[in-house]
Amino acid sequence: MSETQHQPLRIVITGASDGLGYHLARNYAAHGHDVLTTGSRQINDERLYFDQAGIAYVRADQSEPQRAAGRIDEALDRLGWDRLDLVLLNAGVGWSGDPAEEKPDSVAWQVAVNLGAPVAIAHRLSSRLFAAEGKLVLIGSTAAASGNARFATYAATKAALDAFARALREEWAGRAQVLMLHPGPIRTDMHAKAGLKLGLVRRFFMTPERVARAVAMAVRKGEAKRMITRAYGWRSLLSRPREGQL
Repeated sequence: MSETQHQPLRIVITGASDGLGYHLARNYAAHGHDVLTTGSRQINDERLYFDQAGIAYVRADQSEPQRAAGRIDEALDRLGWDRLDLVLLNAGVGWSGDPAEEKPDSVAWQVAVNLGAPVAIAHRLSSRLFAAEGKLVLIGSTAAASGNARFATYAATKAALDAFARALREEWAGRAQVLMLHPGPIRTDMHAKAGLKLGLVRRFFMTPERVARAVAMAVRKGEAKRMITRAYGWRSLLSRPREGQL
């Protein structure tokens, strides 16, 4: 994929109903790129929905990895996109608590969404990425390295995703780039949904807007692996894409 292209680039972003994925989609669309987003919320199960920004949305519940991958593939066929410049797999879920108290269904849910879905979608969309020599970006978490207390399964799925990225990078060499990005804590609703009450600590987390800018900078640089820290987030304020650049 040439950075001198000026036509809109074609991008898929999962988990874009809110949080980081939402801001990534808005940022890329604001720079004139074509964006297909996914989420689990119901809008219209039969056809694509387009919001006021012209961003396409298709319901694809990541807890059913193969079905989600199929729905995204079908949506791309309806859009007529046989090439993809960027696939950004951002959807993720977590559960907070003593691992001994976690129910099997919760473990299976996190494994499906955080690992099974990215694997299935990467495989399903690989030929479209290869056609554009595009970039696959997997969104992990610094929990993969730190092993955050009370987030054992979540941390394990993100560590497994990192291993998948390393292997895929070797297999896809010369055909598509594979990037593994690990953001630190983000000021979204994920922790509350996971059952964790943060209180004032949440104020010290990075905003999703800043993380979205930092992720976009790492994508432009083609960084194979990057921890998205607060310092890296500040650096992204000084980095702006050139015309036609991801």
